[in-house]
Amino acid sequence: MDTKIINPDGSAKDLNKISSSTPSGNIDKIRDILFGNQMRDYDRRFTRLEERIQREQSELKDEIRKRFDSLETYIRNEIDALSDRLKTEQNERGDSLKETSRAFTAITQSLEKKAAQMDDQLSKNHRDLRQSALDQSKQLMEEIHSKHNSLSQSLERAVQELTVDKMERSGLADLFTEMALRLNNQFHIEANEENADE
Repeated sequence: MDTKIINPDGSAKDLNKISSSTPSGNIDKIRDILFGNQMRDYDRRFTRLEERIQREQSELKDEIRKRFDSLETYIRNEIDALSDRLKTEQNERGDSLKETSRAFTAITQSLEKKAAQMDDQLSKNHRDLRQSALDQSKQLMEEIHSKHNSLSQSLERAVQELTVDKMERSGLADLFTEMALRLNNQFHIEANEENADE
């Protein structure tokens, strides 16, 4: 039975020939002959694989480090941006609050000024109304006094006219009496009696 070993380079070795020509005590040589090329090829492959793994591991570490640094930079920038935005918003809100406070103060002052103006206007209107009432009252009193004087004068004139009418009636009665006496021829006598008494 032929036993052959195929080497990695494609060559074949006959195991029987190797066993017959090689002493039985030299196992390492047999092993080297049988598996030497294959083992060296495996060693080279393992070495290349290990180098490749180390290289890729190093590249992976570098890539991870770069990404971590990039992530750290991104996070730091985002935190700075958020901090700046927060500061800006705080400043804007502070300015808005100050502006609102100023506007509220201005409105309050304006309302107080308008209230004072309205109070002054009401006081002025009250004074004007009171003065107008006093003026009207004075004018009414003057009109009443004038009417009273006018009525008093009219009454006096009427009384005087009545008195004059009464005196005229009395004089007319005396005149009629005298005429009656004269008609009766008694007036002359009475006159003579008055002269005699004197």
